[in-house]
Amino acid sequence: MLPELFCEKLKGLLGEEYDAFLAAMDRPRAVGLRLNPLKLRHSGESEGPLPQSGEARPIEALTDSGLFQALRSMFHLSPVPWCPTGFYYDPQSRPGLHPWHAAGAYYLQEASAMAPVELLDPRPGERVLDLCAAPGGKSTQIAGKMQGRGLLVCNEIHPKRAGILSSNLERLGVSNALVLNEHPGKLAERFPAYFDRILVDAPCSGEGMFRKHDAAFQDWSPETVDMCARRQGEILDCAAAMLRPGGRLVYSTCTFSPEENEGGIAIFLKRHPEFDTEAVSGEHFSPGRPDWADGNPALTKTLRLWPHKLMGEGHFAAVLRKNAQAGSAWGLPQDPRASRSRHSEGREESDSLPPALKKLLSELEITLPQGKPLRFGDRVFWAPPELPELRGLKVLRPGLELAELRRELAIPAHALALWAGEAASLHELAGEDPACAAYLRGETLTTVCSGWTLVRVDGLSLGWGKGVKGVLKNHYPKGLRISTLQADTVVL
Repeated sequence: MLPELFCEKLKGLLGEEYDAFLAAMDRPRAVGLRLNPLKLRHSGESEGPLPQSGEARPIEALTDSGLFQALRSMFHLSPVPWCPTGFYYDPQSRPGLHPWHAAGAYYLQEASAMAPVELLDPRPGERVLDLCAAPGGKSTQIAGKMQGRGLLVCNEIHPKRAGILSSNLERLGVSNALVLNEHPGKLAERFPAYFDRILVDAPCSGEGMFRKHDAAFQDWSPETVDMCARRQGEILDCAAAMLRPGGRLVYSTCTFSPEENEGGIAIFLKRHPEFDTEAVSGEHFSPGRPDWADGNPALTKTLRLWPHKLMGEGHFAAVLRKNAQAGSAWGLPQDPRASRSRHSEGREESDSLPPALKKLLSELEITLPQGKPLRFGDRVFWAPPELPELRGLKVLRPGLELAELRRELAIPAHALALWAGEAASLHELAGEDPACAAYLRGETLTTVCSGWTLVRVDGLSLGWGKGVKGVLKNHYPKGLRISTLQADTVVL
């Protein structure tokens, strides 16, 4: 069912390897999930928010936990070689229907798609940009490595997809992300030479997703490939302007077309002599092909992931380093972090929390990380310390949402529950407990708790309830609730 012109093209490119490639495309695809270091603790039990001064958790701290052992047994996990937190799972186990997924313990992600962030190698405390971020798989992977320290800017140009991105960051308990819905060109003007690392997982013709999505090959054409290549070049130019001298830029696609891969990087290197390709180790990856572009030997440092050579879909990646002496293509670097008392359209920054919210956090015994409060109308967010100036930007999420203010009351946000992990009042559930499915359906539960209560499943925060006279009123968001039919199929 592959497009005829696509097959002719790949046969010409791969030669003797084409039959192996074609056989791989006819096999069932491997499925994967990635552990979330922000939610999984050393012991598998919640220990509250991770210390902001700590380094990223070693993978052993996750895989030694009791919860991971349960995950491995239940979903039949086996490791993804190039991603320490990545694992293949048995598709029959359906981990996306388990309550632990709703609690953000892991993110379902194709194995090859885990490679670009490993190449980016973000660190706690840095400024990192995911320029084409929806639906959020790579953004949440970056956030896990940053451990709540530094600034993560996640941008998506399409409004609906930007909303999905924001929701996934919330589910995985990310506190230091600024979610924007902007054109890359506008960001390039606002953030010249600003970021330490940038990921450009570019919109592409999607040839590597032919096994996953029927629409990917139904919409394919040579004209689509050419259109994507032009758009990718424009996006790369914007990213180049935003990277600081000495910074790292990773470009990736999920397509096989040389026009969008080696060819695109070859054109970029000619246009930007301040950049060089950077060699990275990867025994499971194949080197890029200079002969499929302009012959530049630097393209051998780019990487290809072929479905007939590993368990994963088709991907391409290039690691690019900006010369430490390079200037900004948009003029002298400017720092957009200048603090102002008001941002725009009802967005207010102040030095203190509203009294009702301060009281709520005190009652819940929740301590916030370093940051500053920011109001969007009646909603209050906790912004990262390095939050840049937001004036004129389309902002979906400026950090961690704390609460909604209603007159003299503060209603805790769902995002706060998923981040906190610990509170003064807890209602514990087990994944196999029918009460857990009932909570996810939006039903009330019986409880001995009083007032705002954090509901947890096997030690993982799931959402809020409010205890009143032995009844836990359900505050799980209506848009996330599962139906009775879905509840009957949840893996328990």
